[in-house]
Order: sequence, then C-alpha cells, then structure tokens
Amino acid sequence: MRSFTDTMPVPFDSSAALEQGFADGLAALLAAHRGLGVYILVLANAAYDPALWARLAPVLAERHAELAAAVAATLLRGGTLAEPDDDVMVFLKLNLIGFERLGRMESRRAGPWQVLFNPLRALRPPRASSVRFEGLLRPFDPAGFHFNKPFLAREVLWSGTLGGASARLLYNKFPFARLHGLLVPEPERCLPQRLTPELHAWAWELCARSKLPGLRLGYNSLGAGASVNHLHFQSFVPAGPLPIDNPLFTHNGGSRPYPLPCHRHTRRDAAWQQIERLHQHNQPYNLVYSPAGLILVPRIPQDSDRLASTCRTYGWSEMAGVVTRFSRDPYASLDTAGYEAELASFAP
Repeated sequence: MRSFTDTMPVPFDSSAALEQGFADGLAALLAAHRGLGVYILVLANAAYDPALWARLAPVLAERHAELAAAVAATLLRGGTLAEPDDDVMVFLKLNLIGFERLGRMESRRAGPWQVLFNPLRALRPPRASSVRFEGLLRPFDPAGFHFNKPFLAREVLWSGTLGGASARLLYNKFPFARLHGLLVPEPERCLPQRLTPELHAWAWELCARSKLPGLRLGYNSLGAGASVNHLHFQSFVPAGPLPIDNPLFTHNGGSRPYPLPCHRHTRRDAAWQQIERLHQHNQPYNLVYSPAGLILVPRIPQDSDRLASTCRTYGWSEMAGVVTRFSRDPYASLDTAGYEAELASFAP
C-alpha cells in the first residue's frame, strides 16, 4: 500500500501544497496508527494551529479516551506497555491533565519580541539539550536517539531528493513554529550535529531557490539547544518576519543594538568562514537561514553557570526573538526588559 509520503509533492515548492500536505499527513497518521507516539505528535501539532485543531480535535478526543482506557487496563492487570518510555510518561501527564483541559498555543507581543504560550511543549523529553557541553563535535551514537530509528518512519512527512541530496522531512513532535519540520539531509550517512561546508551550502541554496518566500531553516549546534546528535535543520514558514529581522536593529541597518551580538550574512562563503572560526574555537551558535541569507548568533553554552535554569534549552527560536513559555503566569508576565536581559545573558 502506498503511504501518504509517496504522493506528497516535493516540499517547499508551494506554500499551498506544503500546508495541505502537512495537514493531510497528520490526519493520515492518526487514521493509520493507534499508538501513543502518533497520538502525541498529532495532538501537539494540532494544538499549535487553530485550523488543525478545528479539523482534528473530535478524532483526537476519541483517541485519547481509547488510549486512556487501554493503558489503564494494561496497568491494572500488571502488564507492560509496548511503547517507548518517553511516550508513556508524556501520555500519563496528558491524561492527568485531561483532554478537555489541554491548553493550546497562544501568542502575544512584548515590544519587538514574540511570546508564545505552549503548555504541551513542556512535556517534551529534554534529550541532548540537557547534556553537558563538552565540544561542538560528539561522535554519532547508533545506540542513541537519531532520525534513522525504525519507529520514526511513520513520522516522516516526505523523503526523496532535495537540492541534489537525499533528504527526509519529519514532523516535529512538539512544534514551536508554523509548519515546523525536522529536515535531515543525507540521513543514511549518520552525520553528527556539526555543520559541514557542503551542507551549509545545501541549506543556503535550498532557501535561496525555494518557491516559498517565507521558508526558514533553523540550526542549533551542540551546546546551543540541539536535542538530537544527528545532523538536521528545523524547517518552518513563519506568518511574518521574525523579531531578529526587524529593521530597527543594527545588524539590519537600524540604530538599536540587538541584546546580544548577531551577524547577518548575504554571502554564503563569508558566512561559512565565520562558522568555521566558531568551530575552531569550540563556540556554540544558532543559525537562521532565509531567502535573504543567514543570521548567525554565537552564544555561551547551554550549561553555563551564567544562565538561569529557565533559559538553558534556548535555541535558534529564542535567539531570533520568539520565546515559548509553558505556564500562564510566566507567559503573561514576561516583558520587554525581562526578555532582553535573558538574551543578553547569552553573549559570549
């Protein structure tokens, strides 16, 4: 039987096709798979997008009740759940909250910054984003979590050839951006999360040549929010410019300094030269590729004693001015000065 990914057009060729394929793929996943992992993935993506929620909430409510009954029955008879431990723990928390009380994504502005309220993302396992930083290169671990795991095959939105390289686009299980995907170039090579000049060029040209004017690729180095040590980018299509693109900031030609040093590159080779200097100095960094070029943010490692505990998982999104809060009070109370102080604490 042909899967949904067999029929989806090449991603990033059409905004309408990507939006439709993204939504239809989630619906197809939910219809074809009844496990906890798929339910959590579809739920988190639907909770981020009002249109997806309107379409999928009735089916999600039914599936939640079915899974809750099945999990309870298994545990009551002393059985073992044939599900990954991460998924079991997330579902138990979801069930404790109750489907009817699950919060959905909200957004507001704090000066030039965007603040999101996304309580479901609080349930995400930390994986490598909580690992102590020892360097920008850590060998790929075939026994660890990576995107070639067989159980992740069902989470693939598309696979094929993209920009002259083999590639795989997976759903982000806990999204924090619009049409948020995990883009893995040459997955069969099992590359660790350390950017190469070839794949920097690939990402640059992919954005430059895309028919989607809003396409962005985010990248977190190790020590800068990367949660999986398997080379990947995070693809997304924001509804408008990111805060870091605001013309008021000096790196965009304005007069206001950004809270921490950042660099805008319009030449691919010059951008790589700076990235390579960061590699040589073992300096963590975040990147955002766009059709206009690249914004690069060097920063201190995520485990630095200078950082508050609430900031240690910050990656490209927060460095670009879009911050997620997981509970209501911190979401409502974060102001311009507070967030700018957080960003400033990441300055090398």
